[in-house]
Amino acid sequence: QLHLVESGGGSLQPGGSLRLSCTASGYTDWRYCWGWFRQAPGKEREGVATVHSDRQRTDYANSVNGRFIISQDTAKATVYLEMNSLKPEDTAMYYCAAAPGVPWNRCSPRTDFPFWGQGTQVTVSS
Repeated sequence: QLHLVESGGGSLQPGGSLRLSCTASGYTDWRYCWGWFRQAPGKEREGVATVHSDRQRTDYANSVNGRFIISQDTAKATVYLEMNSLKPEDTAMYYCAAAPGVPWNRCSPRTDFPFWGQGTQVTVSS
């Protein structure tokens, strides 16, 4: 059973940067589709970014493209989300998710992710 723990959330002003981490335990050396999602109060969950362990292919939501970077460190079983030029509309609970066994060309925010973390809050306000 894969267990995911997010960290790195916090409160900051617009224009700032933050890096979220997602560390996996129970991780096996296998192909994974990793994703970051977010959900703001009263809004639907949004897929922010995905990365595949096999070919490092990434996919981003239009709302964060050019500002956020998803990456992974396989040796540390950790996935990162570097967030730059943060805006108030980026305020949300951010969740990490994993989908084992997904081919690289099927890895996207629309992938069915069976494993989820508990989330870390990001608040952007002046």
